[in-house]
Amino acid sequence: MSRIGAGIDSGKGHHHGLALDVDGKTLLSRQVASDEPELLKLMGDVLDLADGREVTWVVDMTGGEPALLLALLINHGQEVLYMPGRLVNRASDGYRGEGKTDARDAYVIADQARMRRDLRPIRPCDEAAIELKLLTGRRADLVEDRTRVVNTLRGTLLSMFPAMERALDVTNTGPLRLLTGYQTHQAAGRRICA
Repeated sequence: MSRIGAGIDSGKGHHHGLALDVDGKTLLSRQVASDEPELLKLMGDVLDLADGREVTWVVDMTGGEPALLLALLINHGQEVLYMPGRLVNRASDGYRGEGKTDARDAYVIADQARMRRDLRPIRPCDEAAIELKLLTGRRADLVEDRTRVVNTLRGTLLSMFPAMERALDVTNTGPLRLLTGYQTHQAAGRRICA
C-alpha cells in the first residue's frame, strides 16, 4: 500500500504543510496558523487526500513551536517522524531553486519522508526522553545565564579597566572573588600593596 508523505516546516506563529503522493506529486501545500482549528483542518484535508492510504507526518522540530501540532497528530493516532533541521538544510542543497522558503522546506521534508526509512518516530510518552529533555533544557538555560553574566562582567571590566580585563580570567573563581571582595581599584590596590 502506498503512503503519503506530509512535511511540516514549523514556525513561531504558523507552519507550512505540504503533502506528496508516492510519486512525489504535490497534493496539498499551504500555510496554517498554529491554531487548533486550522491544524485540524490541515490534518483532515491531508487525510481526505490520502483516500485510505497511510500518511507519514514529518516535522523539523520536536519542542516549542510545534507542540500543539504534535499533540493533535499523536492524539489522532497519526505516525509522526522527526527530521532534524540540519538534515533538512543538507537535503535542500540537492533540490532545484534558490533561497529558503517555508514552502520549499516543507517540500524537502515531505520528499525526504517519502524516500527515507531512517527517520526517528516521535514518542511523547517516553518518560526517560521527557525527563532528559527537561534536564538538558535546564542545563542549557544555566549555561546561557553563566555566559551572559561573564560577558557582562567582561564588558564592564573592559570599559573601566581594560588592563585588568586582559589580566583576569573571570571564568575562574579566584578572579571573581577578587572582584567581589574589592569593588574599586583603590581597595584592590591597597590590599595588594599591603
